[in-house]
This record gives sequence, structure tokens and C-alpha cells, in this order.
Amino acid sequence: MGAINTISWMAGVARPSLAGLVALLAPAISLAAIPGETGTSFNLTAKAGYVSMPDGASVYSWGYTSGSEMQLPGPTLIVTEGSTIDITLTNALPGAAGNVSIVFPGLEVSSTSGGVPGALAREAESGGSVTYTLTATRPGTFQYHSGTRPDLQVEMGLYGALIVEPASPAAGCVQSAYDHSATCYDQEYLFLLSEVDLDVHRAAELQASGPGPIDVGTGRSKEFAPEYWLINGRAAPDTMAMDNMGMGGMGMPATTTLPNQPYNCMPMMRPGERLLMRIIGAGKDPHPFHTHGNHSRVLARDANLLLSETDPNELAGPLLFTVPSEPGSTFDTIFEWTGQDLGWDIYGHAPGDDLEPHEWAPDHGKPIPVELPDQTSLAFGGMYSGSPFLGALGTLPPGEGGMNPEAGFAYMWHSHTEKEMVNNDIFPGGMMTMLLVLPPWVEIP
Repeated sequence: MGAINTISWMAGVARPSLAGLVALLAPAISLAAIPGETGTSFNLTAKAGYVSMPDGASVYSWGYTSGSEMQLPGPTLIVTEGSTIDITLTNALPGAAGNVSIVFPGLEVSSTSGGVPGALAREAESGGSVTYTLTATRPGTFQYHSGTRPDLQVEMGLYGALIVEPASPAAGCVQSAYDHSATCYDQEYLFLLSEVDLDVHRAAELQASGPGPIDVGTGRSKEFAPEYWLINGRAAPDTMAMDNMGMGGMGMPATTTLPNQPYNCMPMMRPGERLLMRIIGAGKDPHPFHTHGNHSRVLARDANLLLSETDPNELAGPLLFTVPSEPGSTFDTIFEWTGQDLGWDIYGHAPGDDLEPHEWAPDHGKPIPVELPDQTSLAFGGMYSGSPFLGALGTLPPGEGGMNPEAGFAYMWHSHTEKEMVNNDIFPGGMMTMLLVLPPWVEIP
């Protein structure tokens, strides 16, 4: 394929007819949901194990789990507004780790049973259990983490996400983040941001078999210096690998290479959809999270809707290109993308072609305003489809392609603290993933 600079070439791009498109869209449009555990009663165990990093490192860690092996982060708990929840925690950590507990910032624990008194919550002694009862009084994104020696235990991996869904969707919404019609969304993804300081994990591993208590100097003389930065317990490029549940909608099997890190982070959407980002700062450092492609609109901070002071029916959250995630905080934002104001037709239409759903009409039929280099002058990345147009595959050299079969657009999403885009000083990696914008007729798993 030569240079692309004419409307006549664009008119020849193979694509579904309008009738074919309607037929393709006739089944219910798939909606991506955050994987997790639902219900009103949960049993979690604090355990030790190892997590893997993309550079081959195996890092001794602690984590909450509802299964046989520890996991990082702990299970995402998904509950309904107004429900009463019981969470039983069992302490299976090495005896040297001491007691363990859970706190739920933003939600009030109404009662506990078992355990022993602790500084922030009742704690489970080694081999013992404690049960927390709380009510999900309001929808939103929350986190849970250890309230026992959090300087050590949170760093070691004792944290997770808790999502409270509205009792029913807001008016006019198929699904909504809050009881407000401006919080409708089509896709939702979790971005739980944290980091790993190898010195802490190695010191804890060396002392785990001793009498305890484990002392790694956190909070005193130890300078906090992470080497890995994670989204949902993984560092890039593992953030974009399959999760441990698989992606059946695209025929992709579950991964078996990251048994203790079940959750990936590979956001996908179609043009015009509303993508809900649930962002949690679970570590010790702030992580400014940057979305290429467009700003996102902040709906809520710490599960509190940001409402106008003059009109309580209007949302007042800012439009941000970088969300300033801070330790202990949560943000809910809405990201939208249509290709608006790019100045060219992202689908490669001729002027007389039908509009796609949610297409930005002022750019309909406009050619891409550059002449692409010849193939011999291009370096082809794995996600390039051979064409600049959404949903249009073009010619690629032998051996290239295959990772972008739907000819989507890819945008890097990452920490805007540049040092956090590495794995132990090796770029690229760390707190990074990609957003895929897929054609309107493609199913999202």
C-alpha cells in the first residue's frame, strides 16, 4: 500500500454496509465489567506468597485471598448500596508477621466479633480470625487495607478494592456509578495503583521464619525507594496480558503465568461510549495517572460526588488530562472519545458514505492531512493495523501485525511520573497500559 492522502482510496476501504452494521449491532452490545466477588458475605485469608515481575523477578509478598493462594491485590469486593456485609479475616501469615486486620476508609464498621483490640481495628492473631460487619451506605469506589502496622503490611500487599454499586441505576442509565443520571457509563475498569520496594520485601522474607516481630525500619530510617510500579498488582507489559479469568468474548484463554496476580488492566471502548475509570491510590506515593487521547471528567473523589454549589443537580468535577491519585484516595472519572476535532475522518469515509454511530460529523469524509511514508521507511509496531483508519486493515510487511485484528486505535495510559514507567530501571514497564478504541461493530469482552 502506498501513501494515503486521497479520498478516493478511503472510499475503497472495505467496511460493513449500514444494513450489515445494523445486523452486527442487533445483539446486545457487550459491556465490560470489573471482575470481582459479589455477595454480602466474604471470607478472606491473609497469606504469604510470591508475585512475578516482567523482568523475571519473583517478589515475596503478602496478600488477602479467598482461595488457596495469596493474591495481589486482594479480591475486588463488589456489593450493592444498602446491603449489610460480613467479612471474615483469617490470619495465615508467618507468625513473625504478627497480627493482621482490615480497615475500610469511608465506610463504617458497625460491629466486630473475634480477634483482639488493635490501634485502628480489631485484629486477627496468628492462626486466628476476626469478622467485620459494615453497611454499604452509599455507592462509590473504596479501598480496604490492613490497619495493623500499615507502613509494613500495606507495602507487602495487604490491600484491595471495594466497589459499592447503586441499588438501581440512575434515571436514564443502563448502569451508573452513582444515583445521578450524569454518571451513566458503558464500560468500567479498575486502576488500583501501588508500588514495590524490594528492600522491604527482601527484609521481610529473611525475617519471616524467625520469632518476630519483623522489623525493616519502615517509618524511621528506611528511605522508601520502589523499583516496581503496579496497576492491579501487575507491572507493564503484564498489565495487558490476559487476566486469570480469560476473555472469552475474544476467544482468549485465562493466563496461567501469573497465578497470584489475577487482574489485568486493558481498557477497551468504542467511539462515543462512556468509560468509567475507578482509580485507587493504594500505595505510599502519589501517582499522577495520565490518559492519552482525551481528558476525563471527574465524577467523585473518595466516593463523594462533586456537585455544584449553586445547583445540586449539576456535577462540578474538573476535566483533567492527568488524575492526581494520592495515597488512600479514590477517584471516579468518565473518559469519552469520538475522534472529535482531529481534523480528519477516523474511519476513512468518502463524503457520501453513511455516518458511523457517534461519528464526529464535522470531520466526515475529510482525508488524513499527511502523506504516510512508504513501507520501507516505516518502523511497524505490533499494534499498527497497516492503516490509519479505525476498523480498516491495511497491508503490512511479512511477519508484522496480528495483534490488532480489529484495526483499533491504541493510546498509552500511564503514570506521569516518568520514573514509574520502568521495571527496576528498565523501560518500558511499570505503571503503564494501553487503551484500545475499537470500531463500533466490535464486541468488547
